[in-house]
Amino acid sequence: MALVEMVMPKMGESIMEGTVLKWLKNVGDTIEQDESVLEVATDKVDTEVPAIQGGVLKEILVKEGDVVAVGAPIAIISTDGEDTGAAAPAATESAPAAAPQAAAAPQETAAPAATASSAKLDKPATGRFYSPLVLNIVREEGISMQELEYVPGTGSEGRVSKKDIMNYLANRGTAAPQQAAAPQTQAQPQPQVQAPAPAAQPQAAAPQVKPAASYGGNVELIEMDRMRKMIADRMVDSKRISPHVTSFVEADVTNIVNWRNKWKNEYKKREGENLTFTPIFIDAIAKAIKDFPMINVSVDGGTIIRHKDINIGMAVALPSGNLIVPNIKNADQLNMNGLTKKVNDLANRGRMNKLTPDDLAGGTYTVSNVGSFGNVMGTPIIMQPQVAIMAVGAIKKKPAVIETPEGDLIGIRHFMYLSHSYDHRVVDGSLGGMFVRRVADYLENFDVNQTI
Repeated sequence: MALVEMVMPKMGESIMEGTVLKWLKNVGDTIEQDESVLEVATDKVDTEVPAIQGGVLKEILVKEGDVVAVGAPIAIISTDGEDTGAAAPAATESAPAAAPQAAAAPQETAAPAATASSAKLDKPATGRFYSPLVLNIVREEGISMQELEYVPGTGSEGRVSKKDIMNYLANRGTAAPQQAAAPQTQAQPQPQVQAPAPAAQPQAAAPQVKPAASYGGNVELIEMDRMRKMIADRMVDSKRISPHVTSFVEADVTNIVNWRNKWKNEYKKREGENLTFTPIFIDAIAKAIKDFPMINVSVDGGTIIRHKDINIGMAVALPSGNLIVPNIKNADQLNMNGLTKKVNDLANRGRMNKLTPDDLAGGTYTVSNVGSFGNVMGTPIIMQPQVAIMAVGAIKKKPAVIETPEGDLIGIRHFMYLSHSYDHRVVDGSLGGMFVRRVADYLENFDVNQTI
């Protein structure tokens, strides 16, 4: 009988670990190749992990809730239909060190996760690597390097992630005094109850009473889900990192409305898909980026990184009310039909929670269609590490002056607002304003004779 070790797969660039959300199969279940075995969450997306080979799930090596590094073993699959007691020696022969290491992996991984909920480490973790983002948060919050060495880390080799430092800050108010008072016993709950300082006990004993006491009247307290907490952290980070400026332009999109009305029914009948305004907006943005490539950049410290690929993200509203931003790779190389196919595919898979980490990685610019909610304009928050984002508002009919060779006339036209938020560290008002104006020009001069 052959045994195959299933490992945590690489799920996109810069993703070094994943959290096991749920096992979809039990030990002893027969699974087929590419059949989903478990659900994994990363800092970008929740996704299902398929089996690398068909067989019987012989052993599960990590528990739900464990944080597992990419490449670490997570399960053992028996490629033969029968699962007998002879599996253990077979495992030893095929991979003598894999099974013991794998069995220890959950304990090693679970320990930092459990420690992360504690106040501090028992002893300082000297010599650890800290990312620029973590160091930036540390400076903003006034945390010394000596204190940082006691912060538990759930990342690879015990590294402190953004989530770790944010969790530490959330518990810092109550945890820090306890650590200072009894550094040798901070991991034990009993000393907190027996602590002589009476003022510290209410904070540690009943932290959940405080929010309830802060609100009067008929209220309901709702715990954020994991995705909403990630969105909240990223929005706060973006506003802290990037000085936001927003420019607005009103565009006459009458030609686009008439062209879409002409083609949407035929396209629906031919392709079985909807023809929306979103691919038209993305096409105009991609053309404007080629005219102004310094909008298609990101910032790393004192270095500006100009991206040659134009990967345009589109905000998708999920049934839960959360937002997710997949992106269209090389959007400038697709025609209108190709963009429409991509937009519909990403939107549909996003609503069904079928996006992959690669769908969300590598975006260089983002567009958000606030008009789909009936909003005429907005001031969107930049998706880090990008430096700009555009919101497109609802299309409204308005009376307007129409210039003709015979003179000016008053007519009914379709208008919409474009809201362009940009990072003032690297994008000045002239560039940010000219870019949104150029997008409006492409929309107003849309070729009504093109086909799809």
